[in-house]
Amino acid sequence: MKVESIDRHTGEHGVQPICDTLKDTDVAIAPSTYCAAKTHPESARSTRDRELSEQIATIHHDNYSVYGVLKVYAEMRRQGTPVARCTVERLMKKAGLKGAARSKSPRTT
Repeated sequence: MKVESIDRHTGEHGVQPICDTLKDTDVAIAPSTYCAAKTHPESARSTRDRELSEQIATIHHDNYSVYGVLKVYAEMRRQGTPVARCTVERLMKKAGLKGAARSKSPRTT
């Protein structure tokens, strides 16, 4: 998040002046941290999360945006994708995907 923000303004100001300005805020970042973030490859978890998120979004969309975590998880397992339920839950929450909630039946006395 910080790196992308610096990338947007690097052409106008440069990395060092932006980092100096951010030093006294809650989003402080050192120039060396910025450079390290730009040069390191994406982690294995980030790569897998990106791939799984695409598959989750496809399954959710193909089922009329009705499927929740448990049904998306079950469908992924049927398709042969080894994944944990908590991973599906985390990625769906991050993507803002929710299943349709059933309405409760009327309560009578």
